[in-house]
This record gives sequence, C-alpha cells and structure tokens, in this order.
Amino acid sequence: MLTEADILTALRDCYDPSLPCNIVDLGLVQKVTITLDKDAPGTGIPGVPQKHRIQIALILTNPTEETTAQLIAQIENRLAGLEQVSHASVTVLDLPLWTPASITSAGRRILGLDGNPSLVQIR
Repeated sequence: MLTEADILTALRDCYDPSLPCNIVDLGLVQKVTITLDKDAPGTGIPGVPQKHRIQIALILTNPTEETTAQLIAQIENRLAGLEQVSHASVTVLDLPLWTPASITSAGRRILGLDGNPSLVQIR
C-alpha cells in the first residue's frame, strides 16, 4: 500500500528553484492526499499493483509563474515514476505564506543554518 511517507520520500528529489533544498524540508508540502484509483488500467488483475491518485497541496517560497510551473512539473514527473501512481496533481495554495520558520531541522542542516536555531534569514 502506498503511504504518505512514500510520497514524501519521492518528493525529496524535487528542489525549490530559488533555494538549494528539497520541497519537503523547506516545508512547502502542506498536504498529501492518496486515493485508490479504481479505474486505472490493470485494476483487479492479480499481480498488478494497485494504482493511486495523488493530490499535493503546496505553498511556494517565491510565488512566480516560472517557479510554479517548474515545481509542478518536477512533482508530477517525479510521482509519475512511482509504479503505484496512476495520476498526480498539484494545487498551489495562497495561504499560509511560506516563511523560513517552516524549514525542517534537516532542511536547516542542508542550508547550513543548523548552527544557529534563531537564524531564519536566508541570504
């Protein structure tokens, strides 16, 4: 069975165009919805993995048209590479606004911010 953890692991291969960190550790992924795709080819055939439809709700660090297009393409392409995914779609949320406080501890290490927990400013 496909889990949210599987999806988040895959999304760690998707990087924000503005910051050298993946979208999960930047705190951009707000929600992952996984539903069984009962209409996917091969459904009900023994030995064929169940397929799922994935919906990602995302906020952006830099909400420009170019950034939005790049991130959506990265996410859809990455999830298309998972055998259990029949379709992936992305919804970009206007709120909440992203702030550096959303960065996970792993993201702070990636960005070199882990030495100072009160530092939230990105150069």
